[in-house]
Amino acid sequence: MIVFDIITIFPNIVEEYINTGIVKNALKKNLVQINVHNLRDWAEDRHSTVDDTPYGGGPGMVMKIEPIYKAIQDLKKEDTIVAITTPKGKEIKQKDLEEFSAKENLHMIIICGRYEGFDHRIHEHLVDYEFSIGEYVLSGGELPALVFVDGITRLVPGVLGNEQSLDQETFKDGKVEYPQYTKPEEFKGWKVPDVLLSGNHKGIEEYRQKGQKIL
Repeated sequence: MIVFDIITIFPNIVEEYINTGIVKNALKKNLVQINVHNLRDWAEDRHSTVDDTPYGGGPGMVMKIEPIYKAIQDLKKEDTIVAITTPKGKEIKQKDLEEFSAKENLHMIIICGRYEGFDHRIHEHLVDYEFSIGEYVLSGGELPALVFVDGITRLVPGVLGNEQSLDQETFKDGKVEYPQYTKPEEFKGWKVPDVLLSGNHKGIEEYRQKGQKIL
């Protein structure tokens, strides 16, 4: 089974998402396990402090190493992959999600970044995998973590209602999926291509192959 331990200072953001849609169905079917943890539970002071000012000065706050170290020590198992969300990390692609989803037993701890980032000793000594979802800055790592978890979860066998949808979807074999249409046949003079209404399976397949864009 694939198990995710997500560590965040805003657990409600993560819990709201995973209790909706496809991920919720995967949890109900016991195909994946997602545990959400509040980083402040490992803070060492009565104020539950998880950040502090940077040495050398500068704007913003930096996430402290102590609570993150303690969280990892409590949650880590023998083959656990410890990951963090960071703009400096590898930008994840579909092939990366496919590789993770194919692992028979996967346990990942994902630590959501915030503020100006992590104490650099966390990068140097505590993590195995650093990832981002693009070259832009977000308020925190919860969205990238959810993108990562969602992308892997939907690839787990049995999660989707129709497994065939995985065979022809966007980014499969480096292609963007062909155009799709549904009822009505015509709307404001905009018509569905005739070939899709023809019942000619060979013609439809040729149309769809032409409609795919190679990345």
